[in-house]
Amino acid sequence: MAGPRTDTQGIVEARELFARVDFRRCEPAPELRPYLEHYWLIDWDLTEPYASHVVPHPCVNMVFQRFGDEPAWAEVAGIGLELFTQKLTGLGRVCGVMFRPGGFRPFAPKWPVSEWTGRRVPLADVVTGAGQSAVDAVVLPDQQDTRVAALDAFLLGLAPQADPHALHAMELVEKVRSDRSVRRVAELAAAEGVSARSLQRLFATYVGVGPKWVILRYRIHEALERAEYGDNGGCGLDWAALAAELGYSDQAHLVRDFTATVGVPPTAYARAGAA
Repeated sequence: MAGPRTDTQGIVEARELFARVDFRRCEPAPELRPYLEHYWLIDWDLTEPYASHVVPHPCVNMVFQRFGDEPAWAEVAGIGLELFTQKLTGLGRVCGVMFRPGGFRPFAPKWPVSEWTGRRVPLADVVTGAGQSAVDAVVLPDQQDTRVAALDAFLLGLAPQADPHALHAMELVEKVRSDRSVRRVAELAAAEGVSARSLQRLFATYVGVGPKWVILRYRIHEALERAEYGDNGGCGLDWAALAAELGYSDQAHLVRDFTATVGVPPTAYARAGAA
């Protein structure tokens, strides 16, 4: 892996967020990189409350966090099916582990990943060794390298077991993310030489959502990023052309999906960002 991703896909009003918090991504230990996208660290010290919004990725996160003077705590955040909103106030810190889509199952092999979809569950209910001392070791140090080392140690201690099915699921989701020609489940299944039903079962067990959901979600992520960072802050985008590029039947279909997911039409979102 050539370092953590630098895109803002999934982050609503990314420039607003980055102006208010210290956000960065860090690489995990080499042994963990087959399963993880990256670590994401956020620190804030706000004089006024701020609500952050994220269109969730098709992946599981482990989230270690502390708000104000409250004790640190950790949870497993399954794939969110709706827009995720988090109100930030005062002082706070989050240390997150973003697994690759399909990469979480080797750390919790007793359950299909769909068990966590749409849920946020205390970390100790999912994996062993997630006591308060382990959580504090991740969240409390001020030094970034110390936090990253604690995350590495915790995850390596879970001894993830190699699973060829998890690897296959990760490869398929990466193909959906990177290959614009993948637009339908039937086409993806045919290319893999399996039935659509078999593909559905693989995704439910190892990713947590179906392949159609993944295809649609990555389309919205791309549209969201273009709306914020495209020509003239997104206001100059040719939405009909973008809809065709992303595999939508027409512009209206893209507008409906974007509005249902983000809460506002793409043109309104682009105008607000430009302003």
